[in-house]
Amino acid sequence: MANTGSDTLKSKLTFDDQVIKKIAGITASKVEGIVSLDGNVFSELTNRFTSGEDPTKGIDADIGEKQVKLKLDATIEYGKNATQIFTEVTTKVKQAILEMTGLKVIEFEMHVNDVKTKEELEDKGQD
Repeated sequence: MANTGSDTLKSKLTFDDQVIKKIAGITASKVEGIVSLDGNVFSELTNRFTSGEDPTKGIDADIGEKQVKLKLDATIEYGKNATQIFTEVTTKVKQAILEMTGLKVIEFEMHVNDVKTKEELEDKGQD
C-alpha cells in the first residue's frame, strides 16, 4: 500500500518559560562569582523565611519557536571581575539551553544589582 501522505505525523516540542528560566538559573548559579540571582533586599528577606532557593528567581525569558531572549539580575562576589563572570555565564547558559532544548539564545542581558564581600557571605551562611 502506497503512502499518500495523509498519515503524516505532525509534531511540535514546546517549553514552558519556567523550564528555560530554571536551566538558565541553575547554570548561572554554578559560575564562580555569582552569589545569587535577583539579590535585592526584598528577595533576600524572603529567602530567610523560606527553605531553598528558586532557580528561576531574577530571570526573565522571552521564548519563540526557535529562539530565546534572557534577562538576568545577579549579585556577584566583591573583588571578582564582573566582565569575566558575565562572559562565563553567557557562554554556559547559551550552551546549556541549546543542548537541552535546541533553542538558540539570541539576546542575553545581565544586570548586576549588588556585590557581597566574603564576610557578608559568611554572615548570611550563619543565619
